Amino acid sequence: MDITTDIIKRLRERTGAGMMDCKRALESTGGDMEKAIDYLRKKGAAVGAKRADRSAKEGVIVTRVSPDAKSGVILEVNCETDFVGRSEDFIKFASTVAGVVQQQKPSTVEQLAGLRAEGKTVAELLNDMLAKVGEKIEIRRFNLAESPDGTLSVYTHLGSKIGVLVELSGITATDAATGIGRDIAMQIAAMNPSVIARDQVEKSLIDREMEVYKTQAKNEGKPDHILEKIATGRLEKFYQEVCLVEQTFIKDGGKTVKEYLHEASAKSGKPVAVRKFYRYHLGEEVK
Repeated sequence: MDITTDIIKRLRERTGAGMMDCKRALESTGGDMEKAIDYLRKKGAAVGAKRADRSAKEGVIVTRVSPDAKSGVILEVNCETDFVGRSEDFIKFASTVAGVVQQQKPSTVEQLAGLRAEGKTVAELLNDMLAKVGEKIEIRRFNLAESPDGTLSVYTHLGSKIGVLVELSGITATDAATGIGRDIAMQIAAMNPSVIARDQVEKSLIDREMEVYKTQAKNEGKPDHILEKIATGRLEKFYQEVCLVEQTFIKDGGKTVKEYLHEASAKSGKPVAVRKFYRYHLGEEVK
């Protein structure tokens, strides 16, 4: 069978693969369209295996929340280059995967790979993407949150390189999308707290910080009898950096996040509080 430009274009339209890849696939399968599609999908899997040891630190963070703000997801999908990470096909793939997570609620990335969307498994969709772009693509991690008696807010920043999913109590779905919830999600994205409040900081970390501060003060020539006091003062600054509610509010430097939440509570007549949050920074090391 002659491999015409028309059949190559039709294969490209169905798969998104490059013209030369489509031509080779058709030549290898005697012009059989369906076999050529399988050929390209297998090629994608082969590319993935070949590039398994390559670094994939680019990509996107995707956040989604349901209209009632009761269900939300945050997802990281990686690739090798920013060029691919910004492509329409890659962004669509990442969005599709986020939808699968939100709707079908897998527990792990491995379980997610076997779930179906658009008539294929997520693993098959991933192989299709590999065949299209020719570089390593990885669904790295996700978190799914359900809040029957609370509200979820999301925010993405820096071209989808930072994403936040946060759960609050005492606010409406509207507040979650455009008001208090969005403000808190933006705060977390910008200031990168480790915990919500100081009672969540591990004692071992506090002890280590205190030891460091005492040593610093001693090296500065401070007398031994005030080392504890100096270290305690510096620990307060540490809390103001790592604890969300003790941080300076980014939209009003004259108040803390805790004070902002207290004001919101007074206005709504309900206690407004942050319950939990997830913050992803693209390519960061994960403990």
